Amino acid sequence: MESIIRKVKNNERLGYEEGVRLYDLDLFTLGELANEIREKRWGKKSFFNINRHINPTNVCKDVCKFCAFSAGRKNPNQYTMSHEEILKIVEEARARDVKEVHIVSAHNPETGLAWYMDIFAKIKKQFPEIHIKALTAAEVNFLAEEYNLSYDEVIDLMIENGVDSMPGGGAEIFDEKVRDYICKGKVSSEQWLKIHRLWHKRGRQSNATMLFGHVEEKHHRIDHMIRLRTLQDETGGFNSFIPLVYQRENNYLKVKNFLSSQEILKTMAISRIMLDNFPHIKAYWVTSTVNLALVSQAWGADDLDGTIERESINSAAGAKSAHGMPLSEFVALIKNSGYIPVERDSLYHELKVW
Repeated sequence: MESIIRKVKNNERLGYEEGVRLYDLDLFTLGELANEIREKRWGKKSFFNINRHINPTNVCKDVCKFCAFSAGRKNPNQYTMSHEEILKIVEEARARDVKEVHIVSAHNPETGLAWYMDIFAKIKKQFPEIHIKALTAAEVNFLAEEYNLSYDEVIDLMIENGVDSMPGGGAEIFDEKVRDYICKGKVSSEQWLKIHRLWHKRGRQSNATMLFGHVEEKHHRIDHMIRLRTLQDETGGFNSFIPLVYQRENNYLKVKNFLSSQEILKTMAISRIMLDNFPHIKAYWVTSTVNLALVSQAWGADDLDGTIERESINSAAGAKSAHGMPLSEFVALIKNSGYIPVERDSLYHELKVW
């Protein structure tokens, strides 16, 4: 282990086997290594943005075992928002100084390609200053398959209609055996990577996620990180990596042994160490809990996402995020944890130091 620690301290890149072995290090050694990297880059800054999540529909043709949000055709709790409803949400959010709308939802065959593109165009026309982060790679793949289009064609339509950046959802775990079990029929790992590669080649930026704490093993997480690192070497288009903690309520995986806080912090730290070419590591408080996200700042995380205002996907599986978090509380929590709250825009330009 001494050789691995020495390599990390010397800023040398770790390989797959070394990455797996990082989990054998004790929690505090990992934290020290990751925090040193974090502080060299960002000091005590902790980034966040003022954003509003919008999940326009929960009707989905896919059945992912980990998902508690999607509703099949026989589910009595289906919903699909109208464009008027979405625009009203954006208008109200803009009045509260929201700078980003984050729009992701289920794979609804009834809404249609035009439905998605039209709402993006309407938002951009009425609120040109608002950044639209929308459509995961899984949604892009769904629309391409549903309308017999290439990924290039869907991506060009997104840009033409006002989408500014892509979120990182749908990555789950890249290992295809695990993927086949938890989300069979969804976008494959290679397809996910291809879609982000095409997005980056247009000079656009995106995020990347990893869903962990379900049926995957530690080596699957390291494989996932290395695949992302390889693409980032090629394109440089990823802003941040977001390790998403699996939420265990109301889904079909029925995981009994939930992750310990130590395992979550270790994974956060290892993400910071392995992903040497990713600028930011995000502790997404929606899935990790607010308290653990704040602790994660000392284990390599420099971003806490944002105020969110409303969130339906993870809260359906038990996350305490349905109503977001007030800005004043968010800022106070960061300050009280010993860090400097830095409001950013969606592409990490600093807007205000609180």
